[in-house]
Amino acid sequence: MSATTFSNCLSEDVDALAGALYTWCAERNIKLRSQQGLSIASIAIDLFHAGHQTQDDLLVALHECELH
Repeated sequence: MSATTFSNCLSEDVDALAGALYTWCAERNIKLRSQQGLSIASIAIDLFHAGHQTQDDLLVALHECELH
């Protein structure tokens, strides 16, 4: 894998995480830099590492976490 390809993969991963986080916080009127925003960012990263690697999949998983 070339450095450019690797960089593009990382960029897509960051975009998926950020998009899900921004959307989730916007739906709940939560500031990203608040304690609640930081907590959900940590959960989103954990979910990403668990295999939820698209923005839509992350949002579904975040909504499911909220129900428990």
